[in-house]
Amino acid sequence: MNETLANRLAVVRGLMAAAARRAGRSPEQVTLVGVAKGKPTNQIVEAVEAGLAHVGENYLQEARAKLPELRARLEALGLPLPCLHFVGRLQRNKAFEVARDFDVVESVDRVELGAELERGAAEAGRELRVLLQVNEDSEATKGGVPPEAVHELLAKSADWTHLRVAGLMAIPAPRATPEASRAAFARLRELARALRTQPGGGSLRELSMGMSADFEVAIEEGATSVRIGTAIFGPRRRGGGDPA
Repeated sequence: MNETLANRLAVVRGLMAAAARRAGRSPEQVTLVGVAKGKPTNQIVEAVEAGLAHVGENYLQEARAKLPELRARLEALGLPLPCLHFVGRLQRNKAFEVARDFDVVESVDRVELGAELERGAAEAGRELRVLLQVNEDSEATKGGVPPEAVHELLAKSADWTHLRVAGLMAIPAPRATPEASRAAFARLRELARALRTQPGGGSLRELSMGMSADFEVAIEEGATSVRIGTAIFGPRRRGGGDPA
């Protein structure tokens, strides 16, 4: 029997729920963000029809090419547009547009980027939810602020009146097994806990961590959202960007 996207989505939701219960948490406390990088609009529509309420994209140009058709097809079906997350590394010169098209930006890692997102959100007259990305393993190929510098970025965020800093995001370095990522997830959880005692840190309630290979461990360690691509949409075409 062919495995459908709806089947894969149901399997992921079941694994998420089980992981949450193992940690003594409610499954409703964890948000599933389906990362649709490299996937056609018809698959996103299929996922939304199956109940996916949050969709992540890595590249602005690709996302903007999909959005008109996605809006039209969902409207024809009487379905709302999902909450759109920008989850990829973001260049400052694209931040203004991202602030207008997306609901959440998970990859804020420098003051200049936050300032440009602020400008775009202010121009659009909207509030934008953002997460501060942490580069736990100091990987040169990934975005993110070093853990020891997050407090400074958080302090600077007080100037962003149209951005709501809601939490932290991280993409730990690949490990041999999901269990090997547990310590990295725990460090992000404890970093968020420590930052909540600092000025402006009380709003850091979200932890976006965990992808297709390790989301169950991430949930056990406190993730409030997981970014899952392959396990829902299947393998994607070869290319750059962060894995999901």
